[in-house]
Amino acid sequence: MGKRVYVIAGEASGDLHGGNLVRELLRKDPALQVRAWGGDRMRAAGAEVVKHYRDLAFMGFTQVVMNLRTILRNMAWCKADIAAFKPDALILIDYPGFNLRIAEWAHGQGIPVHYYISPQVWAWKADRVKTIKRVVDRMYVILPFEKDWYAQRGMDVEFVGHPLLDEIDAAHGMGSPLPGDDGRPVVALLPGSRRQEIERMLSTMLTTVPHFPDHRFVVAAAPSVPESFYRGLIGDAPVDLVAGRTYAVLHAARAALVTSGTATLETALIGTPEAVCYSGSALNVWLAKRLIQVRFISLVNLIMDREVVRELIQQDMRPAPLRAELDRLLHDGAYRARMEAELAELRVKLGGPGASARVADRVWKSLQERP
Repeated sequence: MGKRVYVIAGEASGDLHGGNLVRELLRKDPALQVRAWGGDRMRAAGAEVVKHYRDLAFMGFTQVVMNLRTILRNMAWCKADIAAFKPDALILIDYPGFNLRIAEWAHGQGIPVHYYISPQVWAWKADRVKTIKRVVDRMYVILPFEKDWYAQRGMDVEFVGHPLLDEIDAAHGMGSPLPGDDGRPVVALLPGSRRQEIERMLSTMLTTVPHFPDHRFVVAAAPSVPESFYRGLIGDAPVDLVAGRTYAVLHAARAALVTSGTATLETALIGTPEAVCYSGSALNVWLAKRLIQVRFISLVNLIMDREVVRELIQQDMRPAPLRAELDRLLHDGAYRARMEAELAELRVKLGGPGASARVADRVWKSLQERP
């Protein structure tokens, strides 16, 4: 009988990287059976997706509490499905609140546990490392400082490089000019991917538009959010909307205003000067200040261990500071040149493309060692 692996990704980014990993695994062995929680990317790569991440995305303390019964029911169903499938390996991709509990159960069942993309234990809930050491057989990390962080706590993990490099390199040069190109320099607005976040962030970002009439503002729309939602927020402001082509928008942009998250790193790896923006609910910010143990919120600054890009958070995420920072990004040549050089250095630090292929190789070798 052929080998079997079970993969769990609970978010869009996990589905993206999981899709690349599944594709690399099946390239090594087309007979491999892959059953998964994920999305369209993993399905297209050849996995049998039994639960879509759209049904799992509960963000923030209040949403988790409100949906606790659903989360617990999903967990019980997941354990039963894994037990029935009898995989030779379980691959968990980020999504720690759910995946670490599954890892603990799977370890008890004698299933080898591979974890791709470490939970951000260095930022908060550092005590989770005790559980990880006990229940995870192999951890593959994507940020260079994570290897040392784990080593200081007695765990050997493998740095495989950042999977976003593969995505960005694959998209490079493939984008045709943006629709409606009128020769003006482009400012990209990336207000996030969830409606509540977009509503909060975009309204402030749009206040900059009247002050830069010689620039074209383009919102990079998340494909999961209807265009009508963005149109309702933009109103009659002279702002264009481009859906499903975020990398093309960033490649075309002279500068970008980006909501904190993975998009800040994508922007940096493309090489576009940016400001990182974030404004959250009072409860979530109050909790974060008491729990989070890092100096910066953006991955760009965390990886470089210094302020490379300006972070406009909470009280700084207001029209005047945002407008001043955008003006610097667009018109201060020395400031731009310094940032561009540091973004190039960041790219080198992240280890080059091929992360998913490296993880697939390690998983595959471990499967061969199993009787």
